[in-house]
Amino acid sequence: MLGLLLLGALILGLNPAGDTRTPSVYDETSEDWSTGVADDHPEVTAPHPPCPRSFPGRLCSNDSNTLLLPDSSQTLLLGWVPTRLVPVLYALALTLGVPANGLALWVLATRVPRLPSTLLLANLAAADLLLGLALPPRIIYHLRGQRWPFGEAACRLATAALYGHMYGSLLLLAAVALDRYLAVVHPLRVRALRGLGLATGLCAAAWLAATALSLPLALQRQTFWLAGAGSDHHLLCHDALPQEAQLSHWRPAFACLALLGCFTPLLAMVLCYGATLRALAAGGRRYGHARRLAALVLASALAFFVPSNVLLLLHYSDPGPRAWGNLYAAYLPSLALSTLNSCVDPFVYYYVSAEFREKVRHALRRLAPGNAGGSSKASGEGGGAGTGTPSTSLV
Repeated sequence: MLGLLLLGALILGLNPAGDTRTPSVYDETSEDWSTGVADDHPEVTAPHPPCPRSFPGRLCSNDSNTLLLPDSSQTLLLGWVPTRLVPVLYALALTLGVPANGLALWVLATRVPRLPSTLLLANLAAADLLLGLALPPRIIYHLRGQRWPFGEAACRLATAALYGHMYGSLLLLAAVALDRYLAVVHPLRVRALRGLGLATGLCAAAWLAATALSLPLALQRQTFWLAGAGSDHHLLCHDALPQEAQLSHWRPAFACLALLGCFTPLLAMVLCYGATLRALAAGGRRYGHARRLAALVLASALAFFVPSNVLLLLHYSDPGPRAWGNLYAAYLPSLALSTLNSCVDPFVYYYVSAEFREKVRHALRRLAPGNAGGSSKASGEGGGAGTGTPSTSLV
């Protein structure tokens, strides 16, 4: 709820100074392009054709490495939201998500029987873990006041890794939802189908789709100097791009990413979990806990991924002036909020199970110094627990 209120305030143009109007990049009556150079380039202040709004820049006529931004966009880009709030959200996803997913992946890979659900959840933990490990360069970039220190190749890789692992996690969430649907709604009809082969195919399809959707994000230049930012230069990474590239490359790339990488798997999750919840409700009160978990998984996915992807589509939907204002200022924190789903996944899929928590305790005790004598006992207890319903199951 706090995140939705924050996004609403940003969309309405609220800022710490109390100005409630977000100046449009394309406001013909107030447009003020920062040049950072002398007035020997009168074309900078000339009207320009409509284009998408993700802080589109105009290449300097004498320097293809530098972008000119309107003062309104530059103020938002260098303001407190990208340089303070966004890195805090990324740091939270890093500090909570990496240890939680790392430990879960280790237990799933070494202490849990190799079942279809185990394989799917291990891949989900791996995707969430890789997402967390991709965040440190972006945290450094934002904390340095939008100054990218790692070069062009690293910027492309960081952008592709951020989106690829995040949407890969969402695709794997849809695969888990399908597995739950088959297990609950059609337990006998698909017993032969629901095996390691299907789980392996779903995981491979999710990883390949995420790679294909994120690949275009690594094919275009994304680092540009920001003109008019003062004596201390700002080398931006992806946050400001030439107008022509936004129209020809980034708009179709992000439209496919949002539609195929987000809304399609979310629709699959809604359908699968809807049918699963109906089947569990027919089973009476004995499945109340499983119903609450399934509802929580679906609600968290919708809450974390829908805002950023709606903003992304609006962002590129109408290139006309005064259409949506500076939506990129709201999109940046909403994207950071999306990464927090990687912190929620371990607790709603793994640690919610008492059996899984017991396996974690046994595994950690075996690693503790001076506890070698109890390792065989812990191993035996863990193995006995894994012979029944797998601890990673939501139902």
